[in-house]
Amino acid sequence: MKPVTQIDFYDREMETLDRANLCRLQDEQVRRLSQELNTNGFYREKFQNAGIGIDSMRSAEDLKRLPFTTKAELAAEQQANPPYGRLLTYPLARYSYLHQTSGTTGQPLKWLDTREDWETFLRCWGYVYRAAGVSEDDLVLCAFSFGPYVAHWAAIDGAHHIGALCLSGGGLSSEQRLRMIIDNHCTVLVCTPTYALHLAEGAEGLGLDLRASEVQTTNNAGELGASVVSVKRCIEQAWGATCFDHAGATEVGAWAFDCQAQSGSIHLNELEFIFEVVNPQTGETVDEGTRGELVVTTLSRPGMPVLRYRTGDLVELTTEPCACGRSLARIKGGVLGRADDMLIVRGVNLYPSAIDNLLRALPSIVEYEVEIKRIAGMDDLLLKIEINDREPFSQVKEAVLAAFRVQLNIRVSVEQAARGSLPRYEFKARRYKRVAG
Repeated sequence: MKPVTQIDFYDREMETLDRANLCRLQDEQVRRLSQELNTNGFYREKFQNAGIGIDSMRSAEDLKRLPFTTKAELAAEQQANPPYGRLLTYPLARYSYLHQTSGTTGQPLKWLDTREDWETFLRCWGYVYRAAGVSEDDLVLCAFSFGPYVAHWAAIDGAHHIGALCLSGGGLSSEQRLRMIIDNHCTVLVCTPTYALHLAEGAEGLGLDLRASEVQTTNNAGELGASVVSVKRCIEQAWGATCFDHAGATEVGAWAFDCQAQSGSIHLNELEFIFEVVNPQTGETVDEGTRGELVVTTLSRPGMPVLRYRTGDLVELTTEPCACGRSLARIKGGVLGRADDMLIVRGVNLYPSAIDNLLRALPSIVEYEVEIKRIAGMDDLLLKIEINDREPFSQVKEAVLAAFRVQLNIRVSVEQAARGSLPRYEFKARRYKRVAG
């Protein structure tokens, strides 16, 4: 793995601002943003319905008077006023970039950026890359099949933004991408955690030793995993590289990033966003260190902003200093789960990340899928697992059952899936399937 001889920054002065100066900066950004919102039909109406004058927004604290914005609300707006809703602040001619969400939870959202807003997106990726030690000396491979999804394009432009050479893995098979990594001496891999593990599985089948490659850094996002201890360990062992997490969304941007301190927490980019953590049921702010739902306001993307946007992501916030020297708040363990993904298994509240952490700790498991059946108001789990040839299935099954019993205090069912029969995912993994009870 790449030894850390120094801590790298995208903008050291700004990333190490004390909290008082950071708050003053955010208040100034709120005032600047509020000057743009009178031409945004969606938010102008939202302010009016709440009885709040847009011009009265003078600080981050003032924002809390505004009702939350939800993804369902944005989707309904675009359906009622196609194609983009009244979400644009400026005339359409001012916009240069159009992307859309993946649509995994409903109707995809269409999202536009001006050239200035795109520069904000690239700055956010600048923080992501530089905090992981990526520089102009690196050669980055973005292992994505390109479509209308913003992360793919922003990852490449973001690498260019910091001066790094970057290759697109679009339109290639996994084997071709692996050959490209090795032949071009790539030092950085950008993809989802699931796909990093899938590439490692493919390399093993081809007799390629990824630990002997020049990849020193994997930067993984698009789903939970890179901060899940067992998943992170699997990626690092397979690649002989340091695994970094980051988080983002089409309608928000790249809003959090891992750093070289490898503290198990990832930094919230408070230079470009305002963050709140609220009780998912009541919407009330929770205390620092208490698990809650992350709410984000974009400060530097006025062309199509989101204010007090409920992400659905569950986090635990801390403002304790980080060993890297950054003063930005962090979320412990990265994103812990989705507010709407909680399973109730035999009376135990459980999130998919806990299952991922448990199963990835068992080296014989290659891939898995979970069938969820609702019985008597609770979720019953059937785990389908693919295994390697190192242990008989009976031993692996017993290890899985014992781990669930000891670590999570629940019983599950386990069956073997034929090697290669379960789907592999390049983008967001969809391992959880609800079936009729």
